[in-house]
Amino acid sequence: MLNDIMLGQYFPAFSIWHRMDARVKLFLLLLYIIFIFVCHTGFSYAILTVLVLIAIFTSKIPCSMYFKSLKPMLLIIAFTFIIHVFSGEGTPLFKIGVFTATKDGIEMGIFITLRLVLLMVSASILTFTTSPLVLTDALEAILRPLKRFGVPAHELSMMMTIALRFIPTLIDETDKIIKAQKSRGADFSSGSIVKRVSFVMPILIPLFINAFRRADELAIAMEARCYRGDEGRTHMKQMKLARLDYQTLGIAIFLTIVLVVLAWKGY
Repeated sequence: MLNDIMLGQYFPAFSIWHRMDARVKLFLLLLYIIFIFVCHTGFSYAILTVLVLIAIFTSKIPCSMYFKSLKPMLLIIAFTFIIHVFSGEGTPLFKIGVFTATKDGIEMGIFITLRLVLLMVSASILTFTTSPLVLTDALEAILRPLKRFGVPAHELSMMMTIALRFIPTLIDETDKIIKAQKSRGADFSSGSIVKRVSFVMPILIPLFINAFRRADELAIAMEARCYRGDEGRTHMKQMKLARLDYQTLGIAIFLTIVLVVLAWKGY
């Protein structure tokens, strides 16, 4: 189960998404998320679904990786759908005990579920095709104009880099701790809920100890390399927009205009 968590993972490949500037990808993701919450019709969601499918197939990353990234969230997605099915208003369709499923509830459940899936898949496309260091530089470049207002752009981007970098490491350590506890006779799959919760502490305590130890080692390593934050820091590779980035931005602006016109026409 822990190996199915794909957050923060980067998969090297040679695709248009890997070659695209990370700032452009962040802008496209923000624009896509806005449209996810603004659109309310089946036709507009069909367009958004087609767009994300095109992005998946052009990213040259196996579709199984995207399904794997959704696997840890399946329970939440299913729970969200069921809540909307039995809490909606409208024409009753069937009844289970005291709960009544309605037509409007099913439609709303489908829309909300599709929203969650599109959000997670679009975010996965960004993290799968962009290394954490490049993503950090892009975020810092975007936030740099806000430094004059006191926003610590470099510190925020550095924290995001460290968080993304150590998510796979902490997941791997959690898996090792669970296997070590099982080899000592711990049973995490049987017993009452209280008993299962009691087995969480032998996992959390060594995990927190390892996390603090790694944080201390990282701080010492950064100081040994004379890290002083953004002061006097230079970049070996300067971020520049290429022809592909301008073409992608042009297509995104064109599709934005099309969607706005369709919404204005009532579609």
